Amino acid sequence: MADKIKFALAVLILAAGVAGFYLLAEQAMILRVLAVLAGFVLAAVVAWRTEPGQRFFVFANEAVIEAKKVVWPTRRETMQMTGVVFAFVVVMALFLYLTDKSLEWVLYDLVLGWKKS
Repeated sequence: MADKIKFALAVLILAAGVAGFYLLAEQAMILRVLAVLAGFVLAAVVAWRTEPGQRFFVFANEAVIEAKKVVWPTRRETMQMTGVVFAFVVVMALFLYLTDKSLEWVLYDLVLGWKKS
């Protein structure tokens, strides 16, 4: 129950930060942005103190660790695969065009006898 109250408090703090942005409409933009950032940071601190917040923090750390394990393709590999995709699209477009025109010829000229003029 305490976690739910803390989480609700975090949401209210975040909403207060966003409301501060609009309430400070006459102030400099930097103050308005700082109000939103302060609300976000305070809400994150309060939410972090909850059990779901701790689980999220562990999950986020594990996601960063997994992202570091990814082997990203080199520029050369990326360009080669992009070329393969473009070539496939051109071949497929040509195939579909020829299929469409062939079926059009068979149906309209041969089967139905509707000659194009």
